[in-house]
Amino acid sequence: MGMTMTQKILARAAGLDKVVAGQLIMAKLDLVLGNDITSPVAIKEMDKMKTEGVFNKDKIALVPDHFVPNKDIKSAEHCRCVRNFAKKNEITNYFEVGEMGIEHALLPEKGLTVPGDVIIGADSHTCTYGAVGAFSTGVGSTDMAAGMATGEAWFKVPSAIKFNLTGKPAKWISGKDIILHIIGMIGVDGALYRSMEFVGDGIQYLSMDDRFTISNMAIEAGGKNGIFPVDDKTIAYLKEHTKREYTVFEADADAEYDEEYTIELDKLQPTVSYPHLPENTHVVSEASDIKVDQVVIGSCTNGRIEDMRIAAEILEGRHIAKGMRCIIIPATQSIYLECMEKGYLKTFIQSGCVVSTPTCGPCLGGYMGILGDGEKCLSTTNRNFVGRMGHINSEIYLASPAVAAATAIKGNIVSPDAL
Repeated sequence: MGMTMTQKILARAAGLDKVVAGQLIMAKLDLVLGNDITSPVAIKEMDKMKTEGVFNKDKIALVPDHFVPNKDIKSAEHCRCVRNFAKKNEITNYFEVGEMGIEHALLPEKGLTVPGDVIIGADSHTCTYGAVGAFSTGVGSTDMAAGMATGEAWFKVPSAIKFNLTGKPAKWISGKDIILHIIGMIGVDGALYRSMEFVGDGIQYLSMDDRFTISNMAIEAGGKNGIFPVDDKTIAYLKEHTKREYTVFEADADAEYDEEYTIELDKLQPTVSYPHLPENTHVVSEASDIKVDQVVIGSCTNGRIEDMRIAAEILEGRHIAKGMRCIIIPATQSIYLECMEKGYLKTFIQSGCVVSTPTCGPCLGGYMGILGDGEKCLSTTNRNFVGRMGHINSEIYLASPAVAAATAIKGNIVSPDAL
């Protein structure tokens, strides 16, 4: 029996000709990632190891993004810890405020993630980089510490699920609608510790930003990782962002999959996830009577330039509903600058929105948009757990930037086609 794309990448990293699902391996790492929440814990664990520095200062990325610019003394101390560690170890890829962005948008933009890489990050949405054909997955801070010290990590080789994407999606159907549909179909544990491998003729219609969004939310289905094959769009993206050499892996024709699903993209409708789990999905037409108090457009899931463009297209010449709060967060400084140059910021502000510097902020209930008792938020983020964005009695609905922008205008959850 052949190997899946993920299994081939792990076999190479482990120095093996072949691996099988369930096998325990030690794999060499191409990148270790941490942020301002998880890195301080890893740094303290490294202190206990009494190691002599890091395994490779060029293969570690430290991105303070969750509570930056610092919202309080505690977050300032966390960032100071990361800053000092980066300086002491001469970490090449440390990104301070003014250079940083939301980590999972920033690293591909900086060309730090390429096909065939094995990447771990002390953040569950590290699976984002499967969009460029890398194996990437979230780990705990102790595993991050071990990775920074040794350049290796152990894995149980995952089995896989194949998702065959077919057809061309309609105008307002994006990667967010696709992954919400899939999570609604298989559940939040439907891919538990398995690789979600996306194939099919429908992929040609998906932008890189769509693919980043889909891979990003693989973890919301319990997936170990999500991964796309490398095609012409991937190669064009890599040419724009990196000069690194890379290796492209393809699944064997006889690779074994636990399950296979076909997703007909041309039949999908704009999709919303209701509280309090991403699997609680409904088509937007079922949600039109739900009024919301706040809309958030941004995050590591949907803060990229295409997301900003879609929001600006819908908001142009319109104003958000009276009493609505709409917070828009470009995911990186580069995206923020491009929004300015293309006039998107002007559109956002004239429509009554506020625009933030890059930060995770409201996604995890950090700051820049905390919800109060009983408030409802429609967000382009990735999780809608109880209390995720504030008060335990608040409610979060997950949707695409197109639905979010339309909802901000109408005040209740609608598709852009309803405007």
